[in-house]
Amino acid sequence: MTQFCILRQAAIDAESPVTQCGVMSVSKSKSPRKTALKAVPRAALPLDMILQGDCLEHLRALPDASIDLVFADPPYNLQLKGELHRPDQSKVDAVDDDWDKFDSFAAYDAFTRAWLAEARRVLKPTGTLWVIGSYHNIFRVGTALQDIGFWILNDIIWRKTNPMPNFRGTRFANAHETLIWAARDEKATGYTFNYQAMKALNEDVQMRSDWSLPLCNGHERVKGADGRKLHPTQKPESLLHRVLLSASNRGDVVLDPFFGTGTTGAVAKQLGRHFIGIEAEADYAEAAMQRIGRVEPLDADSLDITQSAKSQPRVPFGTLVERGLVKPGTQLFGPARRYQARVRADGSLKLGRAKDAPTGSIHKIGAAAQGAQACNGWTFWHYKDGDRLVPIDNLRQKLRSEG
Repeated sequence: MTQFCILRQAAIDAESPVTQCGVMSVSKSKSPRKTALKAVPRAALPLDMILQGDCLEHLRALPDASIDLVFADPPYNLQLKGELHRPDQSKVDAVDDDWDKFDSFAAYDAFTRAWLAEARRVLKPTGTLWVIGSYHNIFRVGTALQDIGFWILNDIIWRKTNPMPNFRGTRFANAHETLIWAARDEKATGYTFNYQAMKALNEDVQMRSDWSLPLCNGHERVKGADGRKLHPTQKPESLLHRVLLSASNRGDVVLDPFFGTGTTGAVAKQLGRHFIGIEAEADYAEAAMQRIGRVEPLDADSLDITQSAKSQPRVPFGTLVERGLVKPGTQLFGPARRYQARVRADGSLKLGRAKDAPTGSIHKIGAAAQGAQACNGWTFWHYKDGDRLVPIDNLRQKLRSEG
């Protein structure tokens, strides 16, 4: 029997930013029947809930093909032997909790394959998995996910700008962790990648696979009643912001099977995504619920991101002519006014005034003017606005904004 304990409740609108955070505790659950991949009603999902209990039991209770993105920060299985001290003999607050301990590599591998298989089952065909780890576990996780059928899209190096030093001086300072981004299978298409948003986040330069971000600290660090950090491996919100912004959209469902103190849920709520968190430790789940309850979602305008050209409605240049934004006979100019062309009634251009001058689309004539193989006419051709030259693409964007 599954027992529900709602600690916070408010109405949820599936199309609006998150407004509820609750905790569900579980004592026992059964695996669902396997069904054909089809759309799952939102009501069938515990949206914006923290499921407190066994990771595998809760995963098995979720419907097939219901999740847009999985972010997982599984146990590292550090296999620590003894305590670690700084040069001043103060003790390092290392990861030595019971949840990170496994009897053997074989036991860890079996657990990894079990949760990865369930994560793959609940992902939509267009969904993706993100998993993060250190050198202790990420290679074992990578092997397991490839064996199960996931298809790796990227590995990301998170370079910590403020890493903990190697106090014993016996190794290089461990200054990074690795994230693996994977699709459900090799033939997966249609997965979300907000390329232009990532480029905008990086000052209009293509985002690379090495990310320099600081460790979680300061006001963001969740602390217990004793004033010490509650969770030893709490991830920074900046890291989850980048992951969720890159690989999910507003209203998507993000699953975190190792929820900890709720970084994934806090960022998901702020960015207008829904979350489902699974956490075995009651104190972590309680702290996460309190934390997420304090998060204010961004307003709709703030949630808009830079879209790629492929995701925007197609607007032929001829539509600008039909709508009167560019009149037949208008003179267009290339950069620095070096080239000139006139707009014709059907949306084609004529290069120069000669009777036999080349005619064709904005792209074809832009290429002809430069003697090039191809040209993006939207950015090449400009119209006069007073004394200024303005790209004709501005008019296309105006049409798109008007719907």
